[in-house]
Amino acid sequence: MGTEGRWSALNRKELDPDSSPQAAFGARLRRSRESHGWTQDDLATRMKYSSTHISSVETGRKLPTLRFSRSADLALGITETTDTFEREWREMRFGSLLEGFPQFVDHEAHAAEIRLYEVGVIPGLLQTPEYAALLAEGAVKRGAITTEQARERVAVVAERQAALVRTPPPLVLAVLDESCIRRPVGEPAVMKAQFTRLVEFAALPNTVLHIAPFDMGVIRPFDLPIYVLTMPDRSLMSYAESAHRGHLERDSTFVLPMLTAYHQLQAEALSQAASVAMIEQLRKGIP
Repeated sequence: MGTEGRWSALNRKELDPDSSPQAAFGARLRRSRESHGWTQDDLATRMKYSSTHISSVETGRKLPTLRFSRSADLALGITETTDTFEREWREMRFGSLLEGFPQFVDHEAHAAEIRLYEVGVIPGLLQTPEYAALLAEGAVKRGAITTEQARERVAVVAERQAALVRTPPPLVLAVLDESCIRRPVGEPAVMKAQFTRLVEFAALPNTVLHIAPFDMGVIRPFDLPIYVLTMPDRSLMSYAESAHRGHLERDSTFVLPMLTAYHQLQAEALSQAASVAMIEQLRKGIP
């Protein structure tokens, strides 16, 4: 048995695929490599990584990245399948997030136009770090997620916001149900800073902000959060979610009616000036 063979045998004894998602990823990578009859050097050459890097991922000592996962899919010829390493990486990276949301975030980072409607909470793209952290901490206290998953959620919020700082910036149109700004999260200072963030957002040249007041009643077209993206090639996609799952839709047959409903929502919501005035009142502590 050669050096690599002895090393692989040792790793097989040491590595428990059930110990963590990272270990399971590594074990699967090793099985896939060996099924092709490749050494770690062979796979490293095909993926343009070092054999040491391959070994570290296979044994769970190094976390895989999105680039690494895509390179593995390409090398192993599974890029167009439903069981890719990229998908496994996303499940590992975004395990506490709703189905479809990680894929949506990828598209959002490249969209030319982003339309969103949110209910109950300030949307992630507009949250301050303190507001985002308190929401995550609340989920931990309810037992809905772990502390590690809470950190992950806050990191995703920061990553989404950072992805919007690009040239040219996307057009972002946000309609917030009045409940978003009426629901207190944390101490008054947290909400005051959050209101300031909303006012600053509305003042940007590439944004529009509306509040959908409670008295819209039955003319409100959406009861749940909705996002509609216009991509650089003008294709459309939407993302909608309930409490337990999300759905990314790319078929324009279903997306176009949502876009129409969104335009109707904007028409019935408060103007940006009136919306900012309402937020300013709350920032000053006026009910």
